[in-house]
Amino acid sequence: MDWMQEVLSRKEDFIKDTQEFLRIKSLLDKKTVKAGAPFGKGINEALTHMLEKGEKDGFISKNLEGYAGHLEMGQGEDIVGILCHVDVVPEGDGWSSDPFGAEIRDGKIFARGAIDDKGPTMAAYYAMKIVKDLGLPLNKRVRMILGTDEESDWGCVDHYFKHEEMPALGFAPDADFPIINAEKGIIDAKLTYFFDKALSSKSGTKLLSFQSGRRFNMVPDYAEALIQSDDAQGLTEKYNKYLKQYDITGSASEENGVLTLKAEGVSAHGSLPHTGKNAGLLLSLFLADEELDHNGKLFIRQIVAFFSNDTSGEKLGIQYEDEVSGPLTVNLGIISYDSEKSGELGVNIRYPVTGDVERISEGLKSITEFQLASLSDSKPHYVEAEHELIQILKKVYEEQTGDRAELIAIGGGTYARSLKAGVAFGPMFPGRPDVAHQKDEYVIIDDLLKATAIYAQAIYELAK
Repeated sequence: MDWMQEVLSRKEDFIKDTQEFLRIKSLLDKKTVKAGAPFGKGINEALTHMLEKGEKDGFISKNLEGYAGHLEMGQGEDIVGILCHVDVVPEGDGWSSDPFGAEIRDGKIFARGAIDDKGPTMAAYYAMKIVKDLGLPLNKRVRMILGTDEESDWGCVDHYFKHEEMPALGFAPDADFPIINAEKGIIDAKLTYFFDKALSSKSGTKLLSFQSGRRFNMVPDYAEALIQSDDAQGLTEKYNKYLKQYDITGSASEENGVLTLKAEGVSAHGSLPHTGKNAGLLLSLFLADEELDHNGKLFIRQIVAFFSNDTSGEKLGIQYEDEVSGPLTVNLGIISYDSEKSGELGVNIRYPVTGDVERISEGLKSITEFQLASLSDSKPHYVEAEHELIQILKKVYEEQTGDRAELIAIGGGTYARSLKAGVAFGPMFPGRPDVAHQKDEYVIIDDLLKATAIYAQAIYELAK
């Protein structure tokens, strides 16, 4: 079977359908939440779009109250699961084109979700369609499960598996090739800061507010602080000198005695914090040297003491790594401060397969002046190299690419961890830059077509 030829014969329709899907602004929107759309209008539109498309192409579809859905083909007792998600992270700033325009330039489609995970979802969909169109005999059911809350709290998966059966095995087209058989544990921790209003200053230099970051699992690319200062001009000069010295993009402006300081960083996925530049920490490092009011000073200096220039958790005393999955990482995704209310930090930690959650919790509790308000933990995931799933996917990948199918571990969390026997399988090929969650996110069209051929053969080999 020439799987690639089958993909190329559908290339025009595939690209058009991928662009159409990417143009749906499928962001979490609490303002438009309603019955049947638990994560808002845009995400529900994307889910409905895929389910209706599947119905037209002859798949069995099911919508689980807008939390998730699936498309199914084949017959048999066991299910091969293909776990995808239709939601995307916020677009962020600094794009060269409309984040939801799905513009094609230089053989790439640029859009939020192009590589994470709407482009790969369409690739897996077309792979299923090819197997179905060819009428190939299957002894198992093949089910594409469409999640809607992967980028936030995974409420979709929890709801889905309360009502539907668990696939015997499967893969998520939401990471890297060749095969990811180990995923680190993921902790989202919220830390709250309560200050003494009796010590709040009414004059001098006062931190009025500080805002950085939108999600736990994104390195923030923008930060802004409002400062009340008796010497706004002097502080402006110092900040501009700081920006120049460390080659940081930012600005300072003053109005009615209130100084606005802005800093720009480089966004990255929360599992790879060292690949980005955390705007919140860049701005905090400047403010830590200033004589702010008591509450503002404690807030900023604790952030710097425990998080600056450290994505390994060394300053928190939680640094750790193992052979299976590598080192622990820490991302300070959210910094929020209001001098009239309180302060808050959102911390995302990816810990190795053999890591100790209790030790991590104690490390977070060691941050003075802060209280650990909440901690959610998604356990690590690991599938042994000898498992049937991995052996079949290795065979497919090596036949399609001619390259050796090495097993790898990641800090990212994919829907594969929802299955007892699930792995992440593409779509990003070795050597390609990871642009997920970044401005100007894109997918290389030829790579996506190649991935579709791999997925089509994999579906057939797993279900025949």
